[in-house]
Amino acid sequence: MDNCLSSCCCVDNLFKRKQFRSRPIDTTFKLPVAPNAWPPGSGFANGIIDLGGLQVSQVSTFNKVWATYDGGPDNQGATIFEPTGIPQGFSMLGCYSQPNNKPLFGYVLVAKDVSSSTTNSTLKKPIDYTLVLNTSTIKVNQDTTCYIWLPIAPDGYKALGHVVTATQDKPSLDKIMCVRSDLTDQCESSSWIWGSNDFNFYDVRPINRGTQAPGVHVGAFVAQNGGTNIPPSISCLKNLNSISKIMPNLVQIDAILKVYSPLMYLHPDEEYLPSSVNWFFSNGALLYKKGEESNPVPIAQNGINLPQDPNNDGIYWLDLPSDDANKERVKKGNLQSAESYVHVKPMLGGTFTDIAMWIFYPFNGPGRAKVKFINVKLGKIGEHIGDWEHVTLRVSNLDGKLWHLYFSQHSKGEWIDSSQLEFQSNRPVFYSSLHGHASYPHEGLVLQGKNGIGIRNDSAKSEMILDLTKFVLISADYLGSFVIEPPWLHYFRKWGPKIDYNIDEELRKVEKILPGKLKDIFENIIRSLPEEVLGEEGPTGPKLKNNWSGDEV
Repeated sequence: MDNCLSSCCCVDNLFKRKQFRSRPIDTTFKLPVAPNAWPPGSGFANGIIDLGGLQVSQVSTFNKVWATYDGGPDNQGATIFEPTGIPQGFSMLGCYSQPNNKPLFGYVLVAKDVSSSTTNSTLKKPIDYTLVLNTSTIKVNQDTTCYIWLPIAPDGYKALGHVVTATQDKPSLDKIMCVRSDLTDQCESSSWIWGSNDFNFYDVRPINRGTQAPGVHVGAFVAQNGGTNIPPSISCLKNLNSISKIMPNLVQIDAILKVYSPLMYLHPDEEYLPSSVNWFFSNGALLYKKGEESNPVPIAQNGINLPQDPNNDGIYWLDLPSDDANKERVKKGNLQSAESYVHVKPMLGGTFTDIAMWIFYPFNGPGRAKVKFINVKLGKIGEHIGDWEHVTLRVSNLDGKLWHLYFSQHSKGEWIDSSQLEFQSNRPVFYSSLHGHASYPHEGLVLQGKNGIGIRNDSAKSEMILDLTKFVLISADYLGSFVIEPPWLHYFRKWGPKIDYNIDEELRKVEKILPGKLKDIFENIIRSLPEEVLGEEGPTGPKLKNNWSGDEV
């Protein structure tokens, strides 16, 4: 009996140690620098935005309601919070949840009815609740049982989030508000927070996202059976008012970029550096026209003589200087001249400002592959002339904070929370991969492939650094004539020719050094990569990318 009690106590102590060990979420992340005041303007960073009879404010202070200590990202569990310190007159729209594998860093919007209508208010109490989940039915390591409730909205209104309690008693109908349907938008599940069996927590976002899309991210989570293909039971907000009034003005844009612009590290072995667009033009870059290949035209400063019609028809393309000496020199780029090209745009109904910072490289170098324990050079695979890369800052128009940073990585990319960024001298840092110039938040190897076989993306610190505070504002549509777009931005054709090489021949050269059973696997992975990674032709410029008027993907 004593042995049994001793064994039970031991198991209980192990459980407690596992449950209460420190996790990243036990600390709250604060930006190394976040100004309390920005230069004066009309609506940016004023703390409140009017969406059309409905004011919203951002709350980032929370009370913990429940936590689980297993599952989710890195198997560290997740926590649910209720917003606290809600401003006078504002109401909760939903609770917040995030994984435990990163510091607490999030927000939910709270709302206030400021409409003049007494019969058609923008906010109404729910008429009842539906119990979505009782966690006593789930075998997870949790600190208590929690009950997740979905508000039942009155006719003409929508629920935007859950109420979460530690008892089985229904919450008060005064706990949360529902929003009038015309001020809501359809949303979708996005990042995964936590799950057990088929039950999952997700962040949600508007389905339609872009510079003109009115959908607003609330910050609340959804709890549901099934994956991201299941339509969420809650809605997002919608901005019915002017977006431009809450965006930063020119002086504020300059201030934001001085505070948040990243430092970019190039790999110590990088041969192909960025340059300014005008350095590329003034150092012998040529404009070619189909049928007149023997008579290319030098490109004038700022690209003033480039075709300006909005067509990408293959008739024109850019290329390096024709003489070998200058061709090799221009390929190498010129870091001293390099600068970032800034496109400022509204996102998520104007509640955020996205600042895309574009970087130009005259040449994208050849790829390298990893095949299990063998590293191989890929010959011409991956090479192309002209290379456009970017990172995007996502700054809240409510509080002026940098909440996310997007890293372009070949044909895709990733959003990273500010809490997961590397900072140096209070500035975010990122890394440009060797030859391919994809952007990564941390140095090291990222393999584009599977099972230890694929394209290498190597990044590391070096003395070659591009400070992105050296920038040129090239576009901000909402500011109208205050920003003049350069002529080269309206060149819609390719920034490099289609490279004439035989991919089969290049693959055969590589496969000669591979063991027999790896050859087919390697070839299948390489051929499955997008054309952009294989480097068969130069890219189009920034204005033709999907993210110019849409969200990042």
